[in-house]
Amino acid sequence: MEPEKSPDRRTVLGTGGVVLGVTAGMATGMSLLAETQGPQTNDVADKTTKLKIRSLHATVVGPKTFIKIETNTEVFGWGEVTGSEPMVAKTLAESLFELLEGENPTRIEHLWQKLYRSHRDMRGGPIIVHVISAIDMALWDIAGKCWGVPIYRLLGGPVREKIRLYPTAKATKTGTGGPWPFSGNPNEVDQLVKLVADARKRVGPEGTVMFDAHCSIPPPLLLQFAAKIEPYDILFLEEPAVPGNIEVFRRLKEQIRIPIATGERDRTIWEVLPYLQHRCIDILQPDVGHTGGISSMKKIAALCEAFYTPIAPHNTLSELGVSASFHVTASVPLFLIHEAYLDGHIMPKGVVRPTFTIDTEGNAHLSNAPGLGVEIDEKMMAKVAADPKRKFKWPVPLYADGSVRDY
Repeated sequence: MEPEKSPDRRTVLGTGGVVLGVTAGMATGMSLLAETQGPQTNDVADKTTKLKIRSLHATVVGPKTFIKIETNTEVFGWGEVTGSEPMVAKTLAESLFELLEGENPTRIEHLWQKLYRSHRDMRGGPIIVHVISAIDMALWDIAGKCWGVPIYRLLGGPVREKIRLYPTAKATKTGTGGPWPFSGNPNEVDQLVKLVADARKRVGPEGTVMFDAHCSIPPPLLLQFAAKIEPYDILFLEEPAVPGNIEVFRRLKEQIRIPIATGERDRTIWEVLPYLQHRCIDILQPDVGHTGGISSMKKIAALCEAFYTPIAPHNTLSELGVSASFHVTASVPLFLIHEAYLDGHIMPKGVVRPTFTIDTEGNAHLSNAPGLGVEIDEKMMAKVAADPKRKFKWPVPLYADGSVRDY
């Protein structure tokens, strides 16, 4: 991040040309925003603005759905749906456009509430919230481009100069290695412990180790395991239980002396609040693609600040969704470490061209590019969309006896 180079609004509006890659269409968008200034600024309906949402295009890209929101200017924004059946996400996004058409895209909070509270029977579920997350990213992308600034500027500016990432050479997360019984024999517990011991050996005493239980180690076995890995000083034990019963988390926290992290499968401020109120976790892991987008993640971070609980954002999105999460992370005070997979296995390199950079120590640095700071190669995106090897497939997690397990 280079905060000293960002132009102020007067500089941007007065150029009449390109500032930080802002096109003439973006400058037009900014002039449209400027029309809301003056005596009419108290008009909450924004009746004087000419900037309107014109169209929404949703494209299935492997297991993801990319959303492009266009305005009546050349300004447009991108968002990404993850953790959902992509054809369902595409159809739902196109249906929700009914609530967006003709609206001012910079009224982001108003539009978030309009989408979230639009249907009382679908409110709050993962299918609709994951789609809202992508729409929210796209709206913030538009707003940043209109003002010619990166999104983190609109969120209050950067509070840090770099964002610590994993996995890196010195920060690794190991997983469960397969399904596990409700309570284990010594050899089974030792298999799990070896995963942590091997990870610690790889990174050394100065490195960082995390363990993801992935909701697949039932609580009785988890208690056996957690007691034996205390000497390895892991950063946190992730997803110790399936969300939905706060009493399980309370019971685990009472008996486990390792920092506990969770939150990737919890949506909005209302689902994360019980963890904080009941003091049953130490670190919260919001996912910008799961919890309601940039708007919701920023609120969750503020809620965590009140309980002095740092965030360690979960993220298995492409560089598009990763960028959205980075902007929030850059602007909030209590932060530990950020998940980001940039090796091309989430999305082939080149589909999304981000402007953030990664230094030799594995830290992310945001640029001054406006909006999300990404460009999408729509031709490459279409190639990935047509690749049958990247089609979404439903998981079938089973125990050895054929019964269904959590994962």
